[in-house]
Amino acid sequence: MTLPSGLTPGTWTLDMSHSEIGFTVRHAGISKVRGRFTDANAEARVRESLAESSVRATVKTASFDSGDANRDGHVRGADFFDVEQYPEMTFRAKGIEGDGEDYTVTGDLTIRGITKPVELEVEFTGVAVDPFGATRAGFSAETEISRKEFGLTWNAALETGGFLVSDKVKINLEAALVKQDEAVPGQA
Repeated sequence: MTLPSGLTPGTWTLDMSHSEIGFTVRHAGISKVRGRFTDANAEARVRESLAESSVRATVKTASFDSGDANRDGHVRGADFFDVEQYPEMTFRAKGIEGDGEDYTVTGDLTIRGITKPVELEVEFTGVAVDPFGATRAGFSAETEISRKEFGLTWNAALETGGFLVSDKVKINLEAALVKQDEAVPGQA
């Protein structure tokens, strides 16, 4: 399988200052809560073909941010991420398929020490050279997981039926990767 246009072999790393790892979960069955993780790293080792390429990512669970300090503290605690015992969640790609702009990346996602297969729908958004001479590649990706499958089972019943927090969590990624052999220190 050929590489997307402009993506060249080499090591590409996540530029977290120009990326976002977000999520959406339904709250009380009536609204959506959005948030993000602010500390992560990822490395893509791009080879001559996508079949030979690899992607690994690590997210620091303590970097969970939903914009509400009380909720963030609860979610970082033992009822959800238990950041003291499980400081990281990881993703390791096992396969990449597709062409042009649209790809499917399958891999193993590990949260709270539980590993499950996931499938990311990925859009390749292009390659550009920034004013500092670094080559950047952009990707958008999304998937949906069952949080209960990863041991995130805390919930509260509602008087009207249903539960406070939905089981389904949508994960959305906007990733900027920088080719390492071309990165310039001090870039913006």
